[in-house]
Amino acid sequence: MPSTLTALLCLGELLCGRKMESRGLVEDTLVKPTIWAKPNSIIPKGRPVTIWCQGIHDAIEYHLLFKGQLYSLERQKSHGLMNKVRFRIPAMTLHTAGRYSCVYLSGEFWSEPSDPLDLVVTGMYDIPTLSVQPGPEVVSGENVTFHCHLGTATNTFFLLKEGRSSSPQRKYGKNQADFPIHSITPAHRGTYRCFGSYNDFAWSLPSAPVKLLVAGFIGDNSSAPTEPTSYDDSWDLYPSTTETELQKELTFWDHTAQNLFRIGMAVIILVAIVGLLVMDWLSRKRTQERAIRASSWEHRRRFRAQRPLNKRPRGAVATSRAES
Repeated sequence: MPSTLTALLCLGELLCGRKMESRGLVEDTLVKPTIWAKPNSIIPKGRPVTIWCQGIHDAIEYHLLFKGQLYSLERQKSHGLMNKVRFRIPAMTLHTAGRYSCVYLSGEFWSEPSDPLDLVVTGMYDIPTLSVQPGPEVVSGENVTFHCHLGTATNTFFLLKEGRSSSPQRKYGKNQADFPIHSITPAHRGTYRCFGSYNDFAWSLPSAPVKLLVAGFIGDNSSAPTEPTSYDDSWDLYPSTTETELQKELTFWDHTAQNLFRIGMAVIILVAIVGLLVMDWLSRKRTQERAIRASSWEHRRRFRAQRPLNKRPRGAVATSRAES
């Protein structure tokens, strides 16, 4: 029997130990957060931008890292209701442009950093010029080349297509850079701009737009293939939150407000019921105390009324004894 009991205890300790160890590994393996910027990651100088960090509902604190160092932190105000927070930058400057990432705290564990977010400020210096050869109107299968020129000496040029999810094309050159596109298709038509830069995160003002048209598709944008918009690389000169996204956020906050209102009303009703019960109990207690006091007073009154009848004069007692 002792040996059997010892074996069972050892087996239980082994299983419990493995269970605790497994639970620790699960808690320590957190989902990597996602980071993005609204309205965009390419922002004109002086314009505001909001950086979002999305983790899990159990996260209690988020840290925004800038160049690997703590830039800002946000604590989850509605624990368990939201799985993302926002960090506001009121005005983009040269000092706020750079590489960001974020992490979150859940319990005693920190998540791994998110993928990097490159926040770019534009409008720092001169305006480049953009042209396209052989011309802005081409046919499918033809080759074109965009030429971006900046009189001020620079070393890096970027070509972007408005409203697309493709990352900016980068070329190096002192005053000019060429961006060739081979075998044009309808997917290439659209509006292009270019920037010059000394710094990957500080760009010049945008060039004037150049609209590329493909023969047979002029004025018909409905058949153009579309690409999914990502969080951090879609671009527009003056981007804004889409109506659909705004409606989704408003709907979410509307549901949240309704839930909070219901919870608040339930708490108020519960407090009112408890208050009524307490008032009823106090009323009954006071009534009972008054009844007890009245009964006690009546008892004392009757006792006092009976005491004179029970007492006889001393003289009457002596006369009675003499006669006997």
